[in-house]
Amino acid sequence: MKSDLYGFLFAMWILILLGGGILVTILGPISISGFGQLDLFISSIIKAIIALVLVVVWILILAKLKNWIFRKEIKS
Repeated sequence: MKSDLYGFLFAMWILILLGGGILVTILGPISISGFGQLDLFISSIIKAIIALVLVVVWILILAKLKNWIFRKEIKS
């Protein structure tokens, strides 16, 4: 049981670090041009939407992993 819990915590931290790295290296430099004064606003909206999608994906992955661990423990 403890090794599965530690595996879950390890996966959680890896996803957090990976997500932070993606946000900083890929989303950070994104810039939109051609909309005049709305460039920063549109760029921020796009970055926020992508970040929210990543958060939802990370939560779904962790929920699936948690359910798999607990089902495995209940069966044993």
